[in-house]
Amino acid sequence: MTELQSIHNPRLQEIRKAARAGRPLADGLVVAEGPHLLEDALESEWTVVEILATEAAQDRFAGLLDGATGKITRVSERALASLSTTDTSQGVMILLRERRWEWNDLFQRVPLVVLLDAIQDPGNVGTVIRSAEAFGATGVVFGEGSVRVSNGKLLRAAAGSLFRMPFIENAKAGEVRAQLRAHGVRLYALAAEGSAELSKANLREGCALAVGNEGAGLSRELADGAESVRIPTQRVESLNAGVACSIALFEAARQRGQK
Repeated sequence: MTELQSIHNPRLQEIRKAARAGRPLADGLVVAEGPHLLEDALESEWTVVEILATEAAQDRFAGLLDGATGKITRVSERALASLSTTDTSQGVMILLRERRWEWNDLFQRVPLVVLLDAIQDPGNVGTVIRSAEAFGATGVVFGEGSVRVSNGKLLRAAAGSLFRMPFIENAKAGEVRAQLRAHGVRLYALAAEGSAELSKANLREGCALAVGNEGAGLSRELADGAESVRIPTQRVESLNAGVACSIALFEAARQRGQK
């Protein structure tokens, strides 16, 4: 087996730049890292196109790699380390082609859609996606300005949930509102100064939960016409997006009899 050893290899340089920028490669592939994400990806509808692994990782994760789809390329320890965006690399990088979802995929059953409006913190978004899967959401919409699905920190924070959750990326506000109207879905906006308490909202019917940018809040285009709801707190003015959305999703699951 040929081993890529040089950190200056053109393909490895392209992967390194994409991983650090949190964007896809020129051919649209997404860079992910680690055996756990590989295992989740293999069980999902995403496509594992190529696995880059050190010799040690091939031995350590032989069972996983033997059953993997896609091309396996051996990479030297030094070259693999240069690709890693984590403090300690586990010797496995993955090139994935994401599953393409349509709007209708997000509105199955009784819709419970999460709308992220320019949320840029990948850790917060990863928390939201995990909670969305845990509490029965039917899909996630990444509004314009939100962190990209290809962001490595987001992929790690979502811990595999993104591979299973229907999503639409880079959605314009007008398109979002049109889709919600077309599917008869009510829009609730999470806000510290919401006009009603979250528990009073009817989350048993098809609905979308919108959470705004960490600093600017929800955009006017989405806030207009939305029903604003608040989460009662003590001595704390507001919660971060990940916590607030997780609480709202739990409340939706409780009302729907799932929890």
